[in-house]
Amino acid sequence: MACLAGVRDSFARAEALLAELAGWDLDDETIRRLCHAEVARASAGRDARATAEAFATTAGDIEVQIDAGKVNTLDGWRDVKVAAFARRERGAPACAAAWDQRQLPGPSVRSVVAAVEEASRFGDRCAAEARRLGLTDPTALSVLGDGAEWIWKLSGQRFPGAAEALDIYHGAEHIAAASKAAFGEGAAQARSQAERGRQRLLEDGYRGVMEWVGEVSGTMPVGGDGASLGSLLNYFAGHQDRLNYALRLRRGQVIGSGLVEGSIKQLVNKRLKRTGARWKVGHVAPLVELCALVDSPEWDAFWRSN
Repeated sequence: MACLAGVRDSFARAEALLAELAGWDLDDETIRRLCHAEVARASAGRDARATAEAFATTAGDIEVQIDAGKVNTLDGWRDVKVAAFARRERGAPACAAAWDQRQLPGPSVRSVVAAVEEASRFGDRCAAEARRLGLTDPTALSVLGDGAEWIWKLSGQRFPGAAEALDIYHGAEHIAAASKAAFGEGAAQARSQAERGRQRLLEDGYRGVMEWVGEVSGTMPVGGDGASLGSLLNYFAGHQDRLNYALRLRRGQVIGSGLVEGSIKQLVNKRLKRTGARWKVGHVAPLVELCALVDSPEWDAFWRSN
């Protein structure tokens, strides 16, 4: 109970919660030590867990979603890189116009790895986790992430041949920013053109964005920032092979990296980014992984093995 409370909330608030609910007199330092002891046990027993069997016996597409968040450590603010491996059954086919109305099945099984380390070493960690899960054919994977170069370099080196997809929300944000620059902040045309640009991106990928930029250039008012449109084309040119949204929608596949972004929001931002909190670098990633384990079907089995 102390461990569960400590990974869900700050150690100080876990102390108050346990006192109120259970009448326990456990100080926050004791809870911290208990949590870190379970962190060590979870890390040491990772290979013994049944995740690989679950991936092998569960139907659906295999996703590798990668992102990073910020955490305040004793060495200053550092990136904590997170990769979420998941297996998800496909949803119903959808057209580009209905992309945000469909209901996709949730992941049937998932596994999370995290680390405060350079991208190359994190790539080794991701590759090792893929091997542990029995994911030995990179061409059977879908890698999803935002526009960060390190993500796609990692994907190309560790998972060659995987289907890559740029997070649709990230792409849409770039289109919206270019539309605002072209027509002005708050302009109705900026909003309508951003929606139009997003639709063209969903329908036709890079070619659709090129055609949309041509349309916008012909209607942009005097004083509009045309350079932003050129920058937008350069950005998407680097992701041409990651914009197959229409195909993925027809197949009922995911087109966003919300799984890993949600993990960072809950496991990093909500739990670790506390006012005045500073962490030892070596404690960050294992605690993130334990927090992820709490929300997985393996938590009960892990605790019963104690």
